Amino acid sequence: MQDLISELRWRGFLAQTTCDDAAAFLLSERRTIYVGFDPTAPSLHLGSLVPIMGLAHAQRAGHRPIALVGGGTGLIGDPSGKTAERVLLTREKVEENCAGIRKQLERFLDLSSHDAGLMLNNADWLLDLDLVGFLRDIGKYFSVNEMIRRDSVRMRLEERDHGISYTEFSYMLLQAYDFLHLCEHHGCTVQMGGSDQWGNIVSGADLIRRRLGVRAEGITFPLLTTSTGKKFGKSEEGAVWLDANLTSPYQMYQYWLQTPDGDVVPYLKLFTFLEQAAVDELADAVVREPEARAAQKALAAECTGLVHGKDAVRAVEKASQILFGSADVIPDRETLALLAREAPSSEISRAELSAGVALPDLLVRTGLAESKGAARKLVEGGGVYINNRRVTDVRKPLTLGEVEWPDAILLRSGKKSYHLLRTRAD
Repeated sequence: MQDLISELRWRGFLAQTTCDDAAAFLLSERRTIYVGFDPTAPSLHLGSLVPIMGLAHAQRAGHRPIALVGGGTGLIGDPSGKTAERVLLTREKVEENCAGIRKQLERFLDLSSHDAGLMLNNADWLLDLDLVGFLRDIGKYFSVNEMIRRDSVRMRLEERDHGISYTEFSYMLLQAYDFLHLCEHHGCTVQMGGSDQWGNIVSGADLIRRRLGVRAEGITFPLLTTSTGKKFGKSEEGAVWLDANLTSPYQMYQYWLQTPDGDVVPYLKLFTFLEQAAVDELADAVVREPEARAAQKALAAECTGLVHGKDAVRAVEKASQILFGSADVIPDRETLALLAREAPSSEISRAELSAGVALPDLLVRTGLAESKGAARKLVEGGGVYINNRRVTDVRKPLTLGEVEWPDAILLRSGKKSYHLLRTRAD
């Protein structure tokens, strides 16, 4: 076994542990460790990467991970960190979300066998619970006095406009029962989660001790904000999702690339598997040559690769070079598909191109110029590019000869206005 606590500590994952000898507890034998994931959205987001990476480090240290998707608790909603009642989802929607989340987790965790790691859904045991039996057998271990002192409940009780429903109030019991169920059926003795889950984790460990006489412990991760106090994982467009259909690999890459110098080294520790020596070297580069942004480039490549794969990173890097003006990069089809998502695009027939299309007409048609007169001035002024090569002859038509890319032409007006023309056979 490797020392998981030391690894989590130097990387910045460790907020709290429920015992002082957590390192010895984890080194004494192979542990089964679980983290819960909320299925209230069709995808996990960058904020989910902290518990995902924490669980991945646990597996790399020799422990068995359980990724628990809350198909049952997701029907209720966790009040932790919330100021208002959640909108309750249908069972069908939760199941749909769970399926998408599994695909994302499999990029980080080996879930290939029962011994390697598990992904479970608490709907499998929570939805069939007998209410009276649950209250008699489990509810008796919970003090309402203690429950209302927990931050997640107390804050809501003090909020006069919202309060808390019995539905959300009962969430603590269900999460504690999850830990008990996983301990009984899978030998799970450690739960990890965000620091806002501290009360729920302690309740579960206490329930296991009192009901089974077994020692169970918890580890919490810090809730991240940027160095400017902004919520981590948020862009101007909103959450940065792990699903490529919601946030493209290019957008994710650019998010990491824009990381401020004050955040990039902590993020390299948290969101990559780079060893300490490599992180230290990149930290030195931030001080020596901040303008080179070597640490940001490493962070963007590593993180985007973990989420979307190395092929996506290669396509993103090519697309980035093209969108920043390189005329030497010839994109492959994957890069073209990515460019079509990031820049306005349309189709043009190969027959029309064979006959030749006046460049001013095409600039108006693609919205890169407001009129033919404006288009002519733009070309003559050197502000128009085909595949990032400047064109100044307004009389030269665009023909198939310009299609040096695979079935596409990139038009650019000025520095940042692009339009991708995809050619089609008629």
